[in-house]
Order: sequence, then C-alpha cells, then structure tokens
Amino acid sequence: MKNYKDKECERQQALIETSGLFNGISGGGRFMGKERPFVLKDGSHNLYAPIREQAIKYFRDNNVGWWGGSKPSGHVLSSQVACLNHLFSVRNDADAVLAMLNNVRNEFTEVLPISSDTEPAYIAFEVVSDIDHLNEGSSTRGSNCTSIDAFIYARHKSGEKWLIPIEWKYTEHYNNQDKSNEDRDGEDEGSNGKGKERMSRYNDLISASAQLKSQDDYVGSLYYYEPFYQLMRQTLWAENMIAHKDAERLAADNYLHIHVIPSENDELLQKKYKVSGVTMEKSWRGMLADQGKYIIVSPESLLVPVATSYPELIDYLSIRYWNNK
Repeated sequence: MKNYKDKECERQQALIETSGLFNGISGGGRFMGKERPFVLKDGSHNLYAPIREQAIKYFRDNNVGWWGGSKPSGHVLSSQVACLNHLFSVRNDADAVLAMLNNVRNEFTEVLPISSDTEPAYIAFEVVSDIDHLNEGSSTRGSNCTSIDAFIYARHKSGEKWLIPIEWKYTEHYNNQDKSNEDRDGEDEGSNGKGKERMSRYNDLISASAQLKSQDDYVGSLYYYEPFYQLMRQTLWAENMIAHKDAERLAADNYLHIHVIPSENDELLQKKYKVSGVTMEKSWRGMLADQGKYIIVSPESLLVPVATSYPELIDYLSIRYWNNK
C-alpha cells in the first residue's frame, strides 16, 4: 500500500501535467543531483501565482533562506512552499489572521504587526529571535538555526502579548535516527561529535524549561528524534523569547505552539515511534507540562474562517493540496 507521501507525489505530478496550476512549467527539474518528475524546472511557479512576486521579494528583503537553495524550490512536496501558499495571501489582513487564530483557540482580541519584518504584517515567515538564546551561533532566517515556519503576534484576552509559532508539515515522515549520538562527516565512527554538540546546546535549556519535562539522561532521549527534535527547539525558542523579552522586538508574556499537519499523513501522525512506543501526539504530549500550549490542526481547518473572503485561494488550495476537487 502506498503511503501518503507517495500518493501526494503521484497526485502532484498529475497536476503538473494536467491542471494548469503551474502555468505550463514542466517537471524534470534537478533535485539531489538528478532530474525528477516531481520537481518543476522553474521553482517560482511552485508558488500560488497571486503571491509569487511578493513572496520572492519578501524572502529577498528579509534575508530569508529558501529550503534547498537560493530560489523557491521546485519540489512540489516542499512544506515551506506549502506554508507560503496557504498563508501568504492573508498576511496583511488582520481580520482574517485573527479569525484563523481564534478558530484554533478562541482567546485573542487582536493580531499585531510583526516589527521584525521590513514591511510589518500579521504573519511572518522563517522567524528567528533577535539574540541567539539557544547557543546555535547563528540567527539566519530559514537556515542553520531554529526558524519558525510561520508566526503570528497576538494580544490575548488577558491583555498579554503572545507568540504564536507555527510549524508546518506536508508529507514529512521520519526514521528512527538518534540525533544525540550522530557523528560529524569525516569523524571516526562512534565519536558522536555532532550529537554531543547538540546536547551541549540544548540539555541545560531543557532541564531549565517550565514546559519540557526534564530527564536524568538525554542520550537517546525522545527530544533528539524527529519530529520531536524540532518541537523541542521551537518550545525552547518561545520560552527563551519570553524570558528575554526586554532584549527582543517581539516582546511577549506567553505563547501557543501550533502544529499544522494534514490529517491524512498517517506516516507522521499514526506511526508508533520506536523511542516511545506510541503515536506522535501521544509521544510529544507525554513530554509537556502544560497541554494547552500545544495544538495540532489540519491546513483545511486552519483556513476555514477565510473561505468566504478568499474563494480563489481556497479553490487553489483545494485542488493543489486538499484533493477536494
């Protein structure tokens, strides 16, 4: 039986050939050194046409890195591109962004412009902290550090400002690689230098976290397996943004971590992870002190509030990603 990624790859290839969504751009672009039918020869056409020029300008003006290179990826399963295709059209519409946020958790009174962008709007992409709080040595948006796929800055009904980091998934699924014992390239096997470096960055932060449950030994910990490794770093990012809010432009008092995953992606959601023996959500929730700070939502559910005001966008997403038409 084909998994979700294989099904989506076949469906997207059919769309390349028949739908007109990609403006006649064919597959056969290069990925990992080979021509692939699921990679567009011009990656800019992987973006929804009405946002194409502005999204490319946004990445250039804000010095954001594209996944896999200096231009939009032509890989039709790119989650970075999927995130932009879903959210970029509404980023300047405060009412729409607030409606989407309150559809996830109905507790917010307004969304705030995100001042870390050159042209502040109400959703930002590949957001990083102003200061490196996670010992990563870099704050390049989109690469080589913890970057947030999409980000909303909101005022809670309590009057507090909240960070809303959004992690976006499409067809991703993961093996059982332990990042706590990984070697560096060229390193003697079993030296675990890359893994040790990771643990030197994050272990003390995890132990100090109010949200992440501490462990006696982090070697082989769930925190160092994907997708939990990403979620761990994003949780630490949000906590440390708040702890150091006096030094950050996006000063806030609390946060809500949103994980966007297609409900059909069973290989991510329903896999029994070797490190925990249970599914992704059960695995991750077992590591969290406050369950209310983390929520999973599907892309379709997130976009429900804008269906009437953005019908052309919804039509595009329904065909391109949701397989509804």
